[in-house]
Amino acid sequence: MPFFTKKTPKSLKKPPKWSDLWLFKEKPVKHVVFKMQLDSNTLTLDQHQDEGEEPLHLHRPSSGPAAASVDPTSLLSDSDLLHILSLLPVSQHKSISLVCRRWLSLAGRLRESLTLLDFPFLSSGRLFARFPNLTDVDLVPASIQTPQNSSIILTHAFLSLHLGSDFSSGCFFRDELLLPSDFIDNGLRVLARGCPNLRKLVLIAATVMGLSSVAAHCPTLQELELHRCTDLSLRAISACENLQILRLIGFLDGFYDSPVTDIGLTILAHGCRRLVKLELSGCEGSYDGISAIGQCCPMLEELTLCDHRMDGGWIAALSFCGNLKTLRLQGCKRIDSDPGSVEHLGSCLMLERLQLQRCQLRDKQSMMALFLVCGGVREIEFQDCWGLDNQMFGIASICRRVKFLSLEGCSLLTTEGLKSVILSWKELQRLRVVSCNNIKDGEVTPDLASLFSVLKDFKWQPDSRSVLASSLAGTGMGTRGGRFFKRA
Repeated sequence: MPFFTKKTPKSLKKPPKWSDLWLFKEKPVKHVVFKMQLDSNTLTLDQHQDEGEEPLHLHRPSSGPAAASVDPTSLLSDSDLLHILSLLPVSQHKSISLVCRRWLSLAGRLRESLTLLDFPFLSSGRLFARFPNLTDVDLVPASIQTPQNSSIILTHAFLSLHLGSDFSSGCFFRDELLLPSDFIDNGLRVLARGCPNLRKLVLIAATVMGLSSVAAHCPTLQELELHRCTDLSLRAISACENLQILRLIGFLDGFYDSPVTDIGLTILAHGCRRLVKLELSGCEGSYDGISAIGQCCPMLEELTLCDHRMDGGWIAALSFCGNLKTLRLQGCKRIDSDPGSVEHLGSCLMLERLQLQRCQLRDKQSMMALFLVCGGVREIEFQDCWGLDNQMFGIASICRRVKFLSLEGCSLLTTEGLKSVILSWKELQRLRVVSCNNIKDGEVTPDLASLFSVLKDFKWQPDSRSVLASSLAGTGMGTRGGRFFKRA
């Protein structure tokens, strides 16, 4: 009897498995074509691979329209591509420099500000090949030889450096840590010739020779910061005719001490007549130096004295600054030890802002002289000042034209002392009181409340405890037995 097998319909057959196609076939699949569709100009992997044939290779056109399809930016000129990259945020400039060599070069042309860490990189001239358009350079970290692999970093308002294990107590900076002066001068000569469009420069221990090169080859220099400067070094910057912003740091506690005296201030005043902002940190001087600056720098609008060592009587010289608009005192242990008689003080008629930050205000005579000279001020700011009690703050009532008052961290001032002054200021429009713990919400009188209601700008957070209590209201925290944690 013949044996007949019934054929299975095609619709009921199981689909083939990948293992059947690739692993268990006797002969491999021949004539495989891989094709990648990019655009109208396609890149193909078209290679017949039989047994024993060479592996597939990518055939890419080296030039022509097909090459442009691989890198569309190759059709753009450097100026056009540079304009496109300049529209990206500064935080992405480092990432785009990793794309290719061309983008690395263009990213270097976008860089305008640089803090140098390796001084030989400047002396060799490679700095300008990498960054040809620098306008802001800081040479201080590269001029100090400190162990970069140290995990101890000391940061100051003006300086930051790594500390080794051999530093002595009370002195973090030694002269032998600085590079030799001739080495720094050579670097400044190279910098001046390579960056003729330099606008801002930060230096330390610069000499007359190095500063003279900068003044001669950088006519557009507008801002200069000098650390550890002396009277002699100020002779060179007198040739910087377009200098507008100058910061002199002569004394820095625990780091260095090279004070600037009346001689240096006088040289500075006669050389830099276009100064708009001047900051003197740790500088010595007296009436003569400040008066010379006021007479020779008619465009001076902002004067900052930080931890000054001025002799008595310097406040009277402020009257020579006829265009001064902002006077800022920072970290001063004293204002003026001997301001002199009231008749010789004068006044700053154009002064608008008086800022006292981290100063010791315990001398009533110097406070009286300061507010007399600043009698027409519009804005007064006190921040973390020691000794500012009701009596000292009451002297500020001399200034009748105050429109803005800011008090922050004045723990000795009370609500009564604040009330006695601000109620006498008829033009007060803005008030800011923050972290003054002796000024209480519950002590606000109706006349103070009515004044607060008409102010244009008002910020009232005087007592940190009351702020904490208001934030915990309704939570049960802060009350005895309200919330507690069980011990495991």
